[in-house]
Amino acid sequence: MGPRLSDVARHAEVSEATVSRVLNNKPGVGAETRSAVLTALDVLGYERPERLRRRSAGLVGMVVPELENPVFPMFAQAAEGALARQGYTPVLCTRPLGGIVEDEYVELLLERNVSGIIFVSGLHADTTADHGRYHRLISQKLPIVLVNGYAEEVPAAFVSCDDREAGRLAVNHLAELGHTRIGFASGPERYVPVQRKLAGYREAMAAHGLDGEALVELSQFGVEGGHAAAQLLLRRGVTAIVCGSDLMALGAVRAARQQGLSVPGDFSVVGYDDSQLIAFTDPPLTTVRQPVHAMAVAAVRSLCDEIAGHPVARTEYLFDPELVVRGSTAAAPRKAPLGHATAS
Repeated sequence: MGPRLSDVARHAEVSEATVSRVLNNKPGVGAETRSAVLTALDVLGYERPERLRRRSAGLVGMVVPELENPVFPMFAQAAEGALARQGYTPVLCTRPLGGIVEDEYVELLLERNVSGIIFVSGLHADTTADHGRYHRLISQKLPIVLVNGYAEEVPAAFVSCDDREAGRLAVNHLAELGHTRIGFASGPERYVPVQRKLAGYREAMAAHGLDGEALVELSQFGVEGGHAAAQLLLRRGVTAIVCGSDLMALGAVRAARQQGLSVPGDFSVVGYDDSQLIAFTDPPLTTVRQPVHAMAVAAVRSLCDEIAGHPVARTEYLFDPELVVRGSTAAAPRKAPLGHATAS
């Protein structure tokens, strides 16, 4: 179905006659107005007429982890739209466990003469990894942007959510609900986002006069990792848990229910990301929202500026997280759940 003139006109804030002139490639429309109409087409999901489609300005690689966590497809989709508006064609590379590794994808992308690469939660986030791979790309004058992870010695643009603040937001919310036994569950500590969330958790626990050192479980990312971590923490008498991802939080909910606990009546859970459909889980998940769209647009903007030869700050751009309160958190139970009486 072709674009509805009224929808495009309303979005571009022009008349339907102007939209018609642009779609039919007629003269008499200013460059700025023409651009607004074409952008409206893109945003509304309409295909541009063949004669108005821009030739690709080049390929851009996007290397992301597995797509089982909905936050990564969300980022890829947002970045893809931002790249398309700049005329670039994205090449999506995913790194499922046991599949092609990051370095192999980079070689494939270089063979295809990509104009730049965006790395999302890649080896740059792993403090035990060799970051020389990024120095080599930079020495080859290939523009790169690194998302969610920071390596101070790599002279590149970084885009991250403020994970330390995310940890603080989650603890503050639970402490205000009266919880004093608040656990923390996330992935391996070698990852920068985990280290930062854990630091925020510890800072907020200390600020509330709470001791959380014995209430930390670092497992694997994903539902199973959250389930395993929550089982251990429940034995230590926690009444609430801060999780490093929404999927881990869903695993924590499952662990609590297997022990006969209700969520949030007996046990409160906070996730992280606010990925799609999380608002529709049972119960709807309280989480700390990562501003995925804004981060993706910023990453694309930085990459495109560098491709165009404009100076780009070799620093980390931090984006503020947002606490989204739903149905998986409530006031601390008067009677502690299983394990509290024997907790040390």
